Amino acid sequence: MRFDSVNYETQGSTAIITFDEPDKLNALSKGILSGFCKALDQARNDDNIRVIVLTGAGGKSFCAGADISGFEFTPTYAKNFIDEVLDILALPEQINKPVIAAVNGYAFGGGFEISIACDFIIASERAIFSVPEIQLGLLPGFAIARLNKLIGRQQAKYISMTGVKLSPEEAKDMGLILKVVPHEQLLQEAFALADELASKPQMAIRYAKSIYNRELGGDDLTYAKDAMPFLLLDEDTKEGITAFREKRKPVFK
Repeated sequence: MRFDSVNYETQGSTAIITFDEPDKLNALSKGILSGFCKALDQARNDDNIRVIVLTGAGGKSFCAGADISGFEFTPTYAKNFIDEVLDILALPEQINKPVIAAVNGYAFGGGFEISIACDFIIASERAIFSVPEIQLGLLPGFAIARLNKLIGRQQAKYISMTGVKLSPEEAKDMGLILKVVPHEQLLQEAFALADELASKPQMAIRYAKSIYNRELGGDDLTYAKDAMPFLLLDEDTKEGITAFREKRKPVFK
């Protein structure tokens, strides 16, 4: 089954959702965003599905962040864009079934944020984690709302203020991910965890997810939604995005 640019299949009680625009490194295009929402709805509404595995097609990238090729520098567009994307990034937290991110490559920007919205991250040895928005004059709104409690304030600031690229081992040492596995064993490991979770009492699993996520920060993305449109209209941000499109180094004021 396919929803826009996202593949959806099932294996027993597990749904496998795959971002499938590998030629664009599975960036968050309109097709990926809309397909992701539809695929999660399919899994949510299927009583036979107990666990969801999320991964990327092509072997090189899980999800390389937002597709900003069509971005417009207007207040209305910026506000609508941020609100929509932040709401979608939070979906893995909100669905009442465990979600496992099987990170097979780049997890940049929004891809990083989708992975940390999942309940568990299993990473290939080829995975790379980063929130490089600072290079564009932006901030990772969803990550900022979550990273403090996930890895502590200093590590959270370091990641978001530098845009550093983390190896899977570094991400594991920080407590961001559950385990690092050989690339060819990634889905096998994800399915093994899915089977274990599916074998447990489902009411208890769902309550556990809800309680832990409430402690993590719930749905409070208000500050990120309010702050990000201002950044998107800043001159340095415009320069950062323009430089990215033109494949050159930005010149900030």
